[in-house]
Amino acid sequence: MDGTEERQERIVVGVDGSGPSVRALEWAVRQARRTGAKVEAVQAWEVPTMYGSGMMVLPGGEEFDKSARQSLEAAVNHALEGKTDVEVEHHTVGGHPAKTLIDMAEGADLLVVGSRGHGGFVGSLIGSVSHYCVNHAPCPVVVIRQTD
Repeated sequence: MDGTEERQERIVVGVDGSGPSVRALEWAVRQARRTGAKVEAVQAWEVPTMYGSGMMVLPGGEEFDKSARQSLEAAVNHALEGKTDVEVEHHTVGGHPAKTLIDMAEGADLLVVGSRGHGGFVGSLIGSVSHYCVNHAPCPVVVIRQTD
């Protein structure tokens, strides 16, 4: 060996449980099959800010993370279609989705996001995540458009 190790390509994909994000994950898995890359599926969550003067009881961060893990696992299982030929790491992260994806994409070869999302559970904030990622990502970005 000459001292140079071959690095496995990394594809980071943002998932929020919405249709467009699941299609982005499916695309990332197909791309990984072609290139031998590993996929890092990322679902970010935030505890929503409370508005108004009424008292509102919200679950703690553990509940949001648990919900995110369940949503992410379902999306990954759907995208893999029962196959185990692609390595997919699951990451649930408390934080703003756009910022989280930019941070996770550091050193990645590709970042994949859906063109729009609505969140698969309470507390998921999407807004203009794809727009932010296109403008701030440290790697190329693929935006999977809504086909409906």
